[in-house]
Amino acid sequence: MISTGVEVRTGRLESMVEQIGEAVLSTAETVECLAARMDTLSIQIEVQGKQLQQQGYQIFALCDAVQSLADSHDHSLQTLGQLTQTLDRLTSLLEKRQGVGDRG
Repeated sequence: MISTGVEVRTGRLESMVEQIGEAVLSTAETVECLAARMDTLSIQIEVQGKQLQQQGYQIFALCDAVQSLADSHDHSLQTLGQLTQTLDRLTSLLEKRQGVGDRG
């Protein structure tokens, strides 16, 4: 009877050790899977970071282009204003000459 009791206990211990081994293997597989997913996520985050940096450069370039366009527009408005003043003076001079010519 003692040997039967020892055999039962040994069988239980073997079963417990087997279950613990299976749990350890399963945990190791899960950790490997999670590590692979973390690697994939870190690569995706790195790629997105580079994309954001590139977009930042593009936004900066766009702002610079808009500023250049605004400066050019201001210069064009100034030139147009000067041209308008010159045309007004020419028109006035022509009107004065026509007035003088009509009298004579």
